[in-house]
Amino acid sequence: MDEMKETGKGKVWLVGAGPGAADLLTVKAKRLIGEGDCIVYDRLVGEEVLCMIPSGKKLIAVGKSPGRHATPQEEINRILVREAELGKKVVRLKGGDPFLFGRGGEEAEELCRAGIPFEVVPGISSSLAVPAYNGIPVTHRDYVSDVHIVTGHHRAGRNQVIPYEALVKTRGTLVFLMGVGALAEIMDGLMGAGMDGATPAAILEQGTTAKQGRAVATVGTLAQAAREQQMKAPATIVVGEVCSLADEFAWYPKLPLFGEKFLVTRPEGRDSRLQDRLRELGAEVLSVPTIRTVPITETMGLREIGTELERLEQYQVLAFTSPYGVERFFALLLEHGMDMRAVAHMRFAAIGEGTADELRKRGIRADYVPEHYDGVSLGKLLAESLADGTRVLLARSLRGGKEILGEIEKNPGIGYRDLAVYDTEFLEERGEMLRSFMGNGSVTGVIFTSSSTVEGFCRMLGEDFPYDRVRAVCIGEKTRRTAEGVGVQACAAENATVEALIDCVVGK
Repeated sequence: MDEMKETGKGKVWLVGAGPGAADLLTVKAKRLIGEGDCIVYDRLVGEEVLCMIPSGKKLIAVGKSPGRHATPQEEINRILVREAELGKKVVRLKGGDPFLFGRGGEEAEELCRAGIPFEVVPGISSSLAVPAYNGIPVTHRDYVSDVHIVTGHHRAGRNQVIPYEALVKTRGTLVFLMGVGALAEIMDGLMGAGMDGATPAAILEQGTTAKQGRAVATVGTLAQAAREQQMKAPATIVVGEVCSLADEFAWYPKLPLFGEKFLVTRPEGRDSRLQDRLRELGAEVLSVPTIRTVPITETMGLREIGTELERLEQYQVLAFTSPYGVERFFALLLEHGMDMRAVAHMRFAAIGEGTADELRKRGIRADYVPEHYDGVSLGKLLAESLADGTRVLLARSLRGGKEILGEIEKNPGIGYRDLAVYDTEFLEERGEMLRSFMGNGSVTGVIFTSSSTVEGFCRMLGEDFPYDRVRAVCIGEKTRRTAEGVGVQACAAENATVEALIDCVVGK
């Protein structure tokens, strides 16, 4: 960052986004996506990776598709220079590796001419990752010791010259990128240069994603197999004896959730265990928050918070219905010049294990956790467990449901105060992204973690969206009823835990 201070200019990072799967993004790339002011991305950046870009970033799409350049390379170069000269940290996010057929060299040349500092962040190339995800090792000591990576893309206005004879003479594995449109020509060229038409070959479509598919054939029959299976770009072509190992070594398609793509609607920055577990089981996971949790800012609400914090000694039980409620309550204590000692006399209630875990981070063990993790069960547990005269302070969302209150009120001997310590806002800025994901029919399931996420989902998609085509897994019966109320085909996990959600997903 010192260059930026000295020159007053920004800086550009040419970042490889890998082949598509978020798990294959490098640690440095992930950090830069979070730190950058402006993200300039192309068509081959995976949807999972795009979902990792935090809200509030300037996004510039410069995607190119076969035969059509949405943004000419010269214009992309100008965008990078322009944004950097405005003093921004610019992340040029490119599919695969920026220097392997990614035209990163051309962008680096332009940045050098303009005097813009830059760094190159290598990415995992699809030339290696996609075959690996399809069970094809590009080298194997018993088969081949060298691999050659070739572009099959025809540059506009020029005939592509592939050195077929030289490639055939190597006897190594051949990997062709961007060659779907010229597949028949490439296979004919290899055979014309002397390659045996019976040599194993494969075309690998949309590798590392839920739409991954492959056709394994021979050099002489691969073009026909690709037509029959309607293979489309982006796809990787592999030629060599190692292709014969695909069926035996194909590990990714054997995962229980292979081919599934889930959209998770929970707020940004929350626990990622759900997404991580889904990916471990083979699913592609798109994280598109439909709501966000924010501190209370309204004057009356702040006054009520201050009043209740001043009389905490009057309460014997402190109850939470979400991890963020715990986080926000203890932040408010510090903001008001207080600490843990102010609640040392209390017992604690948590709606579920996630909320109880947040308490444990602060050295507190929850005294009351219901068997079923929902508001009705927590309210019922408190009503049945607490002695007459007990006063409960319920710290939760301004939009919290009334079910828990109805259960507590069934015991007239208990007093309570329902205190809003945070609010929920509905998001709009990712609406275009959500409509794109849901509109192309590739999402096989949506996961809702609250009724608010359902409402936010519907606000972003609009009234005319065909919700009856959406399948969803929900936390809790209330969330399921909300989803079904808009026409969604929904089921509810037995409990509000990651494990219960996963069981529901795998079993549905």
